[in-house]
Order: sequence, then structure tokens, then C-alpha cells
Amino acid sequence: MTRTMNILLVEPEPLLRRTVAMTARSLGLGQVHEAADSTAALRLLSVRRFQGAVVAVDCHGSGQDCRYDLGLIDRLRADAAAARQALSIAIMAERATPELLNDLRERQISRVILKPFRAKVVLETIENICRSQKA
Repeated sequence: MTRTMNILLVEPEPLLRRTVAMTARSLGLGQVHEAADSTAALRLLSVRRFQGAVVAVDCHGSGQDCRYDLGLIDRLRADAAAARQALSIAIMAERATPELLNDLRERQISRVILKPFRAKVVLETIENICRSQKA
């Protein structure tokens, strides 16, 4: 019996979030659980374990003062460590600053998807996450 992968998708844009989740389910990639923001994602984390996550991170501030909130990523990593499981995480962002890339490297982020992108890129990422968890 194959185990269904639980994937967390955090994306504020409802059309993209719904399209990716429904397509992933129909292709049998895993059970994609949708969250519009970190608050909704934290609620999901309180009731479910995830084997992977694709998380949109937004820049707060502008120009050189741009800072990304990676608190949800830290929480995902802490929960995975507590459960003694590996967790693949991909990030969706508008731009990749050297500071962000350094922060993501420290957090062992498996992929960075730069906006704009097609839903297909997110689906391929989910497929790769599921494949790596089954290996």
C-alpha cells in the first residue's frame, strides 16, 4: 500500500493555489493542503504532519530594506525535527537577494521558484518532493 504524501501549499493567490492543489490531486501527486497565509498554515500544522511544503514568501520593505519573513519555514523545520523526519521545502519569491539565498541555504531549502512562473513549475516541484520522500 502506498502512502499518500501530505504537501503544504502556502500561496496568497486563490486561483493559483486552487489550480495547483486540484491538479496535483488529480494527477495523484499527493494530498495538497492549501493555506492562503502563514496563519492558516500554522493552523494546518497543528493538526497534520507534512512531508513537503511549497511556500510563498513576500518581501517586507523595499529596495535594500527588503526583508523576508521566514518564520513559517523555521516552524516547519522545527516540527520536522521534532518528528524526526526529513522535510523538503521549496520557496516561491519575487526576487532572490543574496541575503535571502543565504538564509534559504541555512534552512536547507530544496528549490527557489521566482515569480512570475507557471503553475506547471509548482506541480513539478511537488512531484519532485513526493519522489524524494518515497526514495
